[in-house]
Amino acid sequence: MKNILIVENDSGLVEMLEELFGYEGYQVSCHQQVEDIFPLIESFKPDVVLLDYLLPGINGGEVCAQMKRNPETRKIPVIIFSAYPQVMLSLGSYGCNAFISKPFELDALLDQINDCLENPDRVFELSSPLA
Repeated sequence: MKNILIVENDSGLVEMLEELFGYEGYQVSCHQQVEDIFPLIESFKPDVVLLDYLLPGINGGEVCAQMKRNPETRKIPVIIFSAYPQVMLSLGSYGCNAFISKPFELDALLDQINDCLENPDRVFELSSPLA
């Protein structure tokens, strides 16, 4: 069973994602905000992290960049999602493995997660179309 760590402040979306991933056989840990992601990673041991870009206190891009700079977490695939795809174009990819624009199709999200699990070293390129 694969573990997905989700950091998203929209409780309705969190509920939907928990149900979807549970149905797909994933173990899920959801958090609406994060001050320090490293204790969550250490306790839950995620296979992939799904981060909202706009979070209270810190943006998901900076959380991703912190993970990618840390030798113990840099190999964990990170998917950033946001309703503001232009943010990624203006500020960079932060080293994330994938980016998904909100709103998104659930199948597209599952495809991205499965792709990141199969290809954890792939890095999102800004020249890629924003899905």
